[in-house]
Amino acid sequence: MKRLFALILVISLWFGISLAATPAAYAEFSFNALTPCATSSAFQDRLTSEVDGYTARLANFKAGSGPAEYLKGKIAQTEARFAKYANSGLLCGEDGLPHLISDGRWSHAGEFTIPALMFLFITGWIGWVGRAYLIAIRKDPATAAQKEIIIDLPLAIKCMLTGFTWPLAALKEFGTGELLAPENEVTVSPR
Repeated sequence: MKRLFALILVISLWFGISLAATPAAYAEFSFNALTPCATSSAFQDRLTSEVDGYTARLANFKAGSGPAEYLKGKIAQTEARFAKYANSGLLCGEDGLPHLISDGRWSHAGEFTIPALMFLFITGWIGWVGRAYLIAIRKDPATAAQKEIIIDLPLAIKCMLTGFTWPLAALKEFGTGELLAPENEVTVSPR
């Protein structure tokens, strides 16, 4: 039975590899459908419709009232947001919305790369702080379970403040061997 399975596996891999020799198809991306937001008429129409919506609602309230001031603030926020998009060099589509380009070109690296790196740093920080907290409470086995349920706030804040250096601390621990658990401590389910 094992030999039959191995033979079927070898034949399927052989056919799969021979079929993989066909040329790959790549989607072609065209900037023709995108225009700079500052010159896009759909982008300007979207700005006008949002501001007009707030302005129409503003007519329902007395000048100087709380709701009127709130709506004036919303109009200012909307105009500022659209001005940032227009001045940032982003490209807008036919829908009037900015489109982020993440195709590897350095001219568009700031649209995706910087937010992605920030996301990875913040998620790594959260994970590192949680790990540091669990390691710190494990030193006192009598209260470790209790401190997992009711968080020791001073200890958690101390871990949070030192967690911003997590990339350097991870490299240091990886170099010294502290980051990875030894083989004999890793549980394996019996089969």
